[in-house]
Amino acid sequence: MDSRAGERKNPNPNPNWAQLQQKLKSHRPRPSPTTNSTAEESAISSVLGKRKERSEPEPEPEVSPASVLSPTSDDCSLTKALAMDCEMVGVSSDGSKSALGRVTLVNTWGNVVYDEYVRPIERVVDFRTKISGIHPSNLKKAKKFWVVQKEVADMIKGRVLIGHALHNDLKVLLLSHPKRDIRDTSAYQPLQREGRRRALKDLADEVLGVKIQRRQHCPIEDARAAMLIYKKHKKEWEKSIKGHFRLKKKKLKNKSKKNPANRNELSMQHDGETTTG
Repeated sequence: MDSRAGERKNPNPNPNWAQLQQKLKSHRPRPSPTTNSTAEESAISSVLGKRKERSEPEPEPEVSPASVLSPTSDDCSLTKALAMDCEMVGVSSDGSKSALGRVTLVNTWGNVVYDEYVRPIERVVDFRTKISGIHPSNLKKAKKFWVVQKEVADMIKGRVLIGHALHNDLKVLLLSHPKRDIRDTSAYQPLQREGRRRALKDLADEVLGVKIQRRQHCPIEDARAAMLIYKKHKKEWEKSIKGHFRLKKKKLKNKSKKNPANRNELSMQHDGETTTG
């Protein structure tokens, strides 16, 4: 009975067999739950990281005004077309009246042909430095208004004048200019939005891809921007100007035929058309 029971309890009489099984169990690799979970987390974060990079592209570098508005030639001559910009200061008792504080002219290539600070006739109450960039020290040795007015008048005479809201500049200069020689980027219809005039900084951003007038205004930058915008639209712009005055001339001829006595008067009105402030 005892020998049979011993055989049942130990069916394998070889003692080395049990030792071999124990060794196999001890050398068998055990799975590490921490390692597996860490690997899974790193894989998920890697995928999410890639998705995040794809959804947030890097912004394009901003274009500097200097790179776009720099002169395209060394020619500093008085070209057929000139662009003008003025900065104003405040006069009168409360400084609400505008007076000329600085005027700049650039030629077709963007080179400065005239840039002068101006001493207004009236006492300056507000230098409007935050916008105009003009400080009291700038006007201490500035030229007198009448001197600058004459010099500018001589330079723009017989030339195409380009600018933005030129009626304001001509107003503070107390000058006029023939309408047919005015190229105003604020008044040119294709540059307007729903018939409304737009700011020069908005046009510069849209047409030239450059941001200007972020803080103080620079008349050199503004004049160059106006010139470049004009040159971008020059072909169609000049075509529309010719068509407009051709139609107007035709209407004047028809009127003069109906009333010959007014022929000379109508001709003088046509030739003497000017834009003033």
